[in-house]
Amino acid sequence: MSEYNNPMLAPTITKVTVNIGVGEGGRRLQLAEKVLEVLTGMKPSRTLSTKTNRDLGTRKGAPIGCKVTIRDSKKAESFLKDAFWVRDQTLPSYNFDSQGNLSFGISDYTDFPDQKYDPDIGIFGMDVNVVLERPGHRISRRRRRKSRVSRHHRIEREESKEWFSEKFELNIVEEY
Repeated sequence: MSEYNNPMLAPTITKVTVNIGVGEGGRRLQLAEKVLEVLTGMKPSRTLSTKTNRDLGTRKGAPIGCKVTIRDSKKAESFLKDAFWVRDQTLPSYNFDSQGNLSFGISDYTDFPDQKYDPDIGIFGMDVNVVLERPGHRISRRRRRKSRVSRHHRIEREESKEWFSEKFELNIVEEY
């Protein structure tokens, strides 16, 4: 699977989403935004609460986190190389879903290369989500003449695991 004769069958990274959930607005949310901006080089957008929950202290529409979506393939690959390095090039197989997407967490941003602990910021963990698709998958999202993607053109879990292990030299462990 390392060489695809047809370029329409070669999987590509569509987007990488990096999310930090804080649970509240204010100073901690601003610090989380600063962390994301330093790590990705992009301006984060805030995520809003969809429900009011008295136990958690959230109101509907209040900011509770921030995220960055990286769509440029070069930036996405360089960020993923650093993120996989933080995870010691090893991920469990349950991080892959049935559509070939990958999701994993990082417990501390200071584990990234060239990041030092700042006591003013504190420690923030994050979730990283990677969407893997073949070219032509846009037909399911476009406005005009929307259509479904054939089962043969979708990326399955095993193919995604193989692609990530070859592209990023990732070790995928069945039992973690």
